[in-house]
Amino acid sequence: MTETPGGPRVRYEKKGHVAHVTLDRPHVLNAMDTRMHEELAVIWDDVEADDDVRVAVLTGAGDRSFSVGQDLKERARLNAEGAPPTTFGSRGRPGWPRLTERFTLSKPVVARGNGYALGGDFELVLACDIVIAAHAVFALPEAQLGLVPGAGGAFRLARQLPLKAAMGYLLTGRRMIAAMAQHFGLVNEVVMADQLDRRVEEWTNDLVRSAPIAVRAIKEATLASLDMPLEEAFTARYTWEEKRRDSDDAVEGPRAFAEKRDPVWSGR
Repeated sequence: MTETPGGPRVRYEKKGHVAHVTLDRPHVLNAMDTRMHEELAVIWDDVEADDDVRVAVLTGAGDRSFSVGQDLKERARLNAEGAPPTTFGSRGRPGWPRLTERFTLSKPVVARGNGYALGGDFELVLACDIVIAAHAVFALPEAQLGLVPGAGGAFRLARQLPLKAAMGYLLTGRRMIAAMAQHFGLVNEVVMADQLDRRVEEWTNDLVRSAPIAVRAIKEATLASLDMPLEEAFTARYTWEEKRRDSDDAVEGPRAFAEKRDPVWSGR
């Protein structure tokens, strides 16, 4: 299979309240090039702006790879053309802010981990809120390539794993199988390949059943308060919590419970 010149690199579909984002370059194991980053930026803007979307599912096309990360052939060509070297973050580069730097994205993102998730795409997984994996393999091989895990891998892995474990993977590029990722708490659930879509759907169904404005408030408050002292976390200002507190949904939930019926969420 070859790539259609100028063709899309990402498939974007909305079904019900779920946005499906699929990295779609299976012939190169979904390696991420400049055009893919540009397309993803537009997609994440739409995910955040469309109030009908309550959750996004991120995955890779085919059954071999979520993605093997940066398109190194493109990077080598850009280097030869004199392009500026890369470092931490993507500011000033195509597709900024990328998912790894969208610190205020309020919708939950579920990673559907299938096959390899290497380099920049392990960093995407680390930036997701929920991860469901089948035959997945994770790694940050940048040290072996003279690079750094600049899309947050060096920062997020050390926050999400014990430090010595994180340093082992960061400094050597060693691979981590899905079961080990689950052991460390990087993955919510590891399933057989033929169960992956069903389990992802069950997770998204649970998310959609929850009040959308409450989900956004909880995500914002949780992530914003991670590095705060506990006392400060209670008194900090959270934009989405202020909206939830005064929302119709905050009234609808208890009322539906009292009336023994399913709530009808307006998202307002």
